[in-house]
Amino acid sequence: MNPSSPPRSRQIPVIVLAGFLGSGKTTLLNHLLRHRAGNRIGVIVNDFGSIEIDAMTVSGQVGSTVSLGGGCLCCAVDVSELDTYLETLTRPAARLDVIVIEASGLAEPQELVRMLLASDNPHIVYGGLVEVVDAAEFAATRERHPEIDRHLAVADLVVLNKTDRAGEADRQRVREAVAGTGSTAAIVPASYGRIDPELLFDPALRPDCEEKARQLTFEDLYLEERAAESGEEHGDHPHAAYESVDFTSDVPMDPRRLMAFLDSRPEGLYRIKGYVDFGAGDRDNAYALHAVGRFLRFAPQPWTRRGPRLTRLVLIGSGIDARALRKELEGCRTPGEPGRETVRDAAHERSMWGVLRYVQQPGDDDT
Repeated sequence: MNPSSPPRSRQIPVIVLAGFLGSGKTTLLNHLLRHRAGNRIGVIVNDFGSIEIDAMTVSGQVGSTVSLGGGCLCCAVDVSELDTYLETLTRPAARLDVIVIEASGLAEPQELVRMLLASDNPHIVYGGLVEVVDAAEFAATRERHPEIDRHLAVADLVVLNKTDRAGEADRQRVREAVAGTGSTAAIVPASYGRIDPELLFDPALRPDCEEKARQLTFEDLYLEERAAESGEEHGDHPHAAYESVDFTSDVPMDPRRLMAFLDSRPEGLYRIKGYVDFGAGDRDNAYALHAVGRFLRFAPQPWTRRGPRLTRLVLIGSGIDARALRKELEGCRTPGEPGRETVRDAAHERSMWGVLRYVQQPGDDDT
């Protein structure tokens, strides 16, 4: 590894949205489009036909691209053409912040994930596999499609949808099925596909409101209409289904300890994002950390001349213990006085770099 290598350019997260027919995938996608936090979303639909995107009907042949308003685009593709459309959607002119692939109700989601991880497109980063499950009909779905266990096993996030129609026994049945696969995926309950978009992607850095004059988007009109309505359902507060934990340290992190923590991430921890200071290990670079489910990546980025050198992380999940996570991260700091870096001998420093086995440079194979 060459610590002086240039940093990666900004990469667009690509999220795979899967689930069997009737689970509520399109409903969840509609929800994301209405609450996109200023983001411009690219939607790739694997199973096209005629799909309702709220008030706009998207229909046509494979190969068509339709504008959804607010900078969002929708493409209908054959799986074999996935790379072609990812190239189209990641061009600077598209100005997209996130891409969502809605898989066919009968698709094998792990195949889409494999294609994304094997992609040579330097502008994308895997954003996770979200498996949507109908909590009320799970037993019947599992009987018809026993392969759902395989899907749950590879999912990074399981959305337990339609919980308003399911009893506690139904919900527990899904939780046991997920645990039975050996998965530690976060399980988030939802009704009508309402999950907080921040589970999947961050608010846009350049919100639409910065534009001095612009046409109202569908999101604007929808939110305005909802705000005017009375009797908002209490269940429409999806942020209550997960926790976000912030961690900041002015003491450099010890690579071995941090990697041990990351290798044994607790059940329910879905995303980790932020920057890590490895102190004497690499004085020139901060390390951008991107983790979703079992996928993990570090990328070096030169420190800015101004501003403190800190480790700043955000951890997002469901059913996580915030206090325990902070304590574990505090234990990953370099031993020594607070705010001071510990001097290492050359042999230790070389072994430390060997620990950072997940670090990838531009041009590396992402498989």
